[in-house]
Amino acid sequence: MVVTEIHKPVAAPAPADAEATPGDLAAPAQHPTPAQSATGDARDEAAAAAAERRWWLGGPADRTALLIWFFWHVATYVYMVLAAPGRTDAPLLDRLTPWDSDNFITIAQHGYDGSPGMADAPKLSAFFPGIPLLLRYLHVFVSDWSLAIVLVSLVASAVVAVALSRLSESFREGTGTWTVLAFFLSPFAVFMLAGYSEAPFLALAIPAWLLARRGRWEAAAVCAAFASSIRVSGLFLLAGLVIQFLVAENGLRGKGWRTAPWLALPAVPVLAYMAYLWSRTGDLLAWKHAEADYWGRFAEWPWQVFVNTWNRSLEESVLRTSYREEILAALVLAALVVWQAVRRRWGNLAYLAPQAVALLAMSSFYMSVGRASLLWWPLYLSVGIAGARRPWVFMAYVAVAAPVMAINVGNFTTGAWVG
Repeated sequence: MVVTEIHKPVAAPAPADAEATPGDLAAPAQHPTPAQSATGDARDEAAAAAAERRWWLGGPADRTALLIWFFWHVATYVYMVLAAPGRTDAPLLDRLTPWDSDNFITIAQHGYDGSPGMADAPKLSAFFPGIPLLLRYLHVFVSDWSLAIVLVSLVASAVVAVALSRLSESFREGTGTWTVLAFFLSPFAVFMLAGYSEAPFLALAIPAWLLARRGRWEAAAVCAAFASSIRVSGLFLLAGLVIQFLVAENGLRGKGWRTAPWLALPAVPVLAYMAYLWSRTGDLLAWKHAEADYWGRFAEWPWQVFVNTWNRSLEESVLRTSYREEILAALVLAALVVWQAVRRRWGNLAYLAPQAVALLAMSSFYMSVGRASLLWWPLYLSVGIAGARRPWVFMAYVAVAAPVMAINVGNFTTGAWVG
């Protein structure tokens, strides 16, 4: 006797988002009770609060960023030692604190009147008070002024590494390492090493931008205000934040006008400094006039600025490379501004375009354009994010940027001006 089994077709389970029908064989979905929902919400809130408390511990991307920061510093210090013989016998701290560093230290020690008998003391007005004030407080713990300002850059550059990694990860996960590498291999990354204003400024400006992306506009404004006390570039940051607030989903549309007054905060340090200069000199723009008188920063047609810089690159022998690097940096900035406009990245455009005007048309020749390239984080984000998807893009960038960075580390730390 043959027993034949008759198999009835079994209905396929319905998709998770489909409505249940009487013929479904699956057990009915178990919906959480109000008490269970409340418990789940409480757990989610507790987990979020715990994560917020542990933010400083960081994740793998943060730790990788700090490793890059650490080993980059080790490599540059090794290179400084190797580059010195036959070029300089100056102590290490002196090689990291020339020019602008000396001015910051002078202001911290003696104020804006300069040291006794200082003939060119009016030039000190060009330097905003944020770093000198920080040095004055730090001097309580670190007696050596040169060591203090180098430590400021050392710590600030670590903050920059982590903040830039987090900013990159907020756009595309897994890109933070690439972006941080691109930044520290920048041709002018030596100014993350020296006692200059770039590292402290970025340690406040990049977190401000990241906080704005997360909708924390009040905290972003506070960070930007401290950045404005360090460089006038804080006003460019303010312009970018204002436009970002107007166009972002978590900006005006999400927060409303009650948050908007916070965005005036970054202008306060600049206005306060101008008021201080007025009380001392009777000139609200003494800082700008000092730049014109001592560094030749006055308005010229952009094409004339280019010609002036090119002619200098032909006439100078020692600084020829530096002037040509300035020209290349100016071309990169112009291209970057156009790219932001084409891609309709209005916040980035509002941050970068005023810098282009200031650097390419408000000086008799290109000066510190290369240094300023460290402030163009949209550039390094573009390289890092594109490099994560197409490694050849990153390799091409490194092939050009890394050798120039090494040359500039050697030139700057042995007494040759690089930007």
